[in-house]
Amino acid sequence: MPTIWARQALLPTGWARDVAVEVDETGHITCVTPDTAASGHRTGILLPAPANAHSHAFQRAMAGLTEGRGPDPRDSFWTWRRLMYRFLDLLSPEQVQAITALVQMEMLEAGYATNVEFHYLHHQPGGVPYDDLSEMSQRITAAALQTGIGLTLLPVQYQYGGCDQRDLTEGQIRFGNDPAQFAKLMQGAGSALASLPADARLGMAPHSLRAVAPGDIANAPNLAADGPIHMHLAEQVAEVDEIKAAYGQRPVEWLLDNADVTNQWCLIHCTQMEAHETIALAATGAVAGLCPITESSLGDGIFDGVRWLDAQGKLAVGSDSNIRISLSEELRTLDYSQRLRDRSRAALATAEHTTGRRLFNAACAGGAQAAGRKSGHIAEGYLADLMALDDSHFDLTGQSRDKLLDCWIFAGDDRMVRDVWSAGRHLVKEGRHHARDTITAAYTKAMQPLRDAL
Repeated sequence: MPTIWARQALLPTGWARDVAVEVDETGHITCVTPDTAASGHRTGILLPAPANAHSHAFQRAMAGLTEGRGPDPRDSFWTWRRLMYRFLDLLSPEQVQAITALVQMEMLEAGYATNVEFHYLHHQPGGVPYDDLSEMSQRITAAALQTGIGLTLLPVQYQYGGCDQRDLTEGQIRFGNDPAQFAKLMQGAGSALASLPADARLGMAPHSLRAVAPGDIANAPNLAADGPIHMHLAEQVAEVDEIKAAYGQRPVEWLLDNADVTNQWCLIHCTQMEAHETIALAATGAVAGLCPITESSLGDGIFDGVRWLDAQGKLAVGSDSNIRISLSEELRTLDYSQRLRDRSRAALATAEHTTGRRLFNAACAGGAQAAGRKSGHIAEGYLADLMALDDSHFDLTGQSRDKLLDCWIFAGDDRMVRDVWSAGRHLVKEGRHHARDTITAAYTKAMQPLRDAL
């Protein structure tokens, strides 16, 4: 059994020194022993590695290409979405696989152990299914086989262009399935996951209240079985207005009244919630899946993290559009948004924990729940989803306990990440993924015909 030894480690009971972690052939932790002599692979600061709770992998290829001002007097999420639809109509399965592998590699190098992929690009341009309905799901799993990342695959149910059940537009038509076809797609996605290690998981995602019928929301737990259910919720003002006009309630209000929302659910963004909605949704045990970098980029709004955490709400972070894949920066941006809104400092700190510790604890626990994965703790019986920070870095030297997390998140960046394991698979060493050269070469080749598309 491989042993990982750390000079400092964050355990469920708190910080410990000289910690040995033993891992079995299934990728689970079998023993954690503090105050022991060094052995095996030696590291500096050992932490649980969170799951990246929300990703649209293909959008990584658009990074940096949508920052100009179009003909509209006010650029917004909706103008960006039109560009995204135009871009995705160019993507082949081979390109999607190469892009996804790069995304997963960057996630691992940032400290994430798991990719929760909100996967809605299913069909050919024009909407015709591939000969194998699960072709694109197979491309996501092929990328995960190459990178070694833990994968929770969420095929997305998407049928309508709005609450009035209008037809999908030209850009959306690659997403669309009626309920019967979507059930077949779920089966194919499950078969595709069989090529991966046993820690891979299947869930499902009704895209949003705009894109599926109310009855399909209620049926989501049946399709997901014991897997996680994710859904975009209350991201944009125009979305809230459309749903209120169609259903007579705001999105969060309608969902809570019409679906059995439990800890199986992860609701993405939730940047347009009122105080009573925040408290009521937190009480369900569902995870709020937050993507602060993308939410900033798209002008979504600011999630009420202070009220949510004070109500014992659970949260996870993800990279969504993947324009910037950085775990430390997602956490920092989340906290800074609270400070800017409230004109405060250390908005998410408590008497017990610093800002960095509270954020990191929440992201580990909520990310594991959102991924449907037994991870998030360095403890016996948990998957060995682990990351190690470089304690020789000048911003970390001499620091201990929670200040290590604060210095990483607020003074440093992901260059401090030295090692990452996913279910015991040692994928990042000395800050570099073992297949970086091959993955970046394939990505560069895939991008050559796409560079001038936007």
